[in-house]
Order: sequence, then C-alpha cells, then structure tokens
Amino acid sequence: MIEVDQFFVGFEAIEHRLKSLSQYGTGRLSIAVHPALGNAFMPRALAAHDLESRDIRVSLRILSSREVHQQVSTGQCDFGLMADEMPVHGLEHSAFMDTPGVMVMAPSHALANKDRIEPLDLENVDFLALNPEDSSRRRLEAALLGSCVKPKIRVETPYAHTICEMATHGMGIGFVNPIAAVDYLGRGLAIRPFALDVPFSSILLFRPNNPLSDTARQLIRRMRIQLEKDLRRLQRAISAVDAGPGARFSTPEHH
Repeated sequence: MIEVDQFFVGFEAIEHRLKSLSQYGTGRLSIAVHPALGNAFMPRALAAHDLESRDIRVSLRILSSREVHQQVSTGQCDFGLMADEMPVHGLEHSAFMDTPGVMVMAPSHALANKDRIEPLDLENVDFLALNPEDSSRRRLEAALLGSCVKPKIRVETPYAHTICEMATHGMGIGFVNPIAAVDYLGRGLAIRPFALDVPFSSILLFRPNNPLSDTARQLIRRMRIQLEKDLRRLQRAISAVDAGPGARFSTPEHH
C-alpha cells in the first residue's frame, strides 16, 4: 500500500511539472507556504512583484509546515516556506526569517501600558497560545521555565492570525510571529516586545538537484525585500518602546 501511495505521489510530481511547462508556460510558479507567512505576507510580496506585467501565474498553497515539507519533497511545488519544526535532511534549504516574537493584546489589557512584557507579567494572565507542537511555543515555554512562570492557557490554536484576532477582542495576551502582528498594525491591537529573545524561524525549502528557475529566484528576492520592509514597519510602530536588544527586528543573512 505504501509503494502504491509513493507511486501516485511521484505521478503527481510529474503531472505538476508537465502542467508548469506545457499548459501554462515557464511563467508559472507553485509555492507552498505555512500560514503565518502565507495568509497576508505572501499576498503583499506577490502584489509588490507585479505578476501581471511579468506574465506570471502563481499557485499559492497555504499549508501546515508538515504539508509544505511533503509538497517540496515530492516535487509538487517549486519551493516552500515552512516553520523550523520539521527536519530538512535531504532537502536544500536557506534561512528566510529568524526574528523575535512579539506579545499582542487589546489596548485595554492591563499589560498594554507596559513598554515591554517581562516573563513574570504572564503569571496568572489568560494566555492565547500556539499549539503544543509549534517550535516557537516550545521555545517560549523553555524560556519561561527559567523564570518559574507557567502561562494560564485560555485558548490554543495553530494560527498566529487567530491569536491576534482573539487578542483584539480582549480574550487575553498572546505571543506571535511578528509578521502576523504587522497585519494588525492600526487595527486595534497593542503590540509589545518581549523581554526574552524567543525567535520565530522560517526556512525556504527546495528539492536537491532541481535548480530554481529565474522566475522563482526573482520572486524569492522580492519576498526577502518585502520581509525587510515589513520588519522595518513593525520596528517603527514600536520605536517609542524600550525594546531592548532582543527585540530589534532584522532578516537573517543569506547567500
């Protein structure tokens, strides 16, 4: 049964490549992206890339990191962008983002009057958490353990945007990917740096021995430019906050 499944996965990869080359031409891209960057960041990057003038057709798939990994591994997309919760053995990869997370809450929240959130501030406070398997949640819990703080989790969800939305409704405080928080600037969400450096990391994935097209490379460059722009925008929004060294937002070096 496993061999049959693998056969059909391989067939789907071949079918994807044939469609890309013959039906739509070389200007077609298929991309798999995890939700934190796929829901709003990728639309901004694609809009900035001006797909119409470049005559590019894009299939944008918003998937879990596990599914992104699978899509890249089986050749069902040109490249993928996932969180760092899956092994990258056997795949080409490049760091895309490694940036401290931020705390989000309603402006009326008791902690919104603080310049930045300290670990002890989270004691006995309703917390909006990412799912237990999320790598950034695990890093946050490990960091809080040193301060003997265990958040009072009110809601768990796999999506940072859901946490931001719940926070705007006064349901608690959450720790999210800063790019997800960018989408809520000016929308009734208080965003504060966290005193501890707990990063959110995203990785670009490629199949080995499968060179990227010029079209894909140009889009990835645009994505990096958009990421830099978004992080600068977030930094400006909290520039009056005493962020500390761990909350300065920047993109990782890449080659």
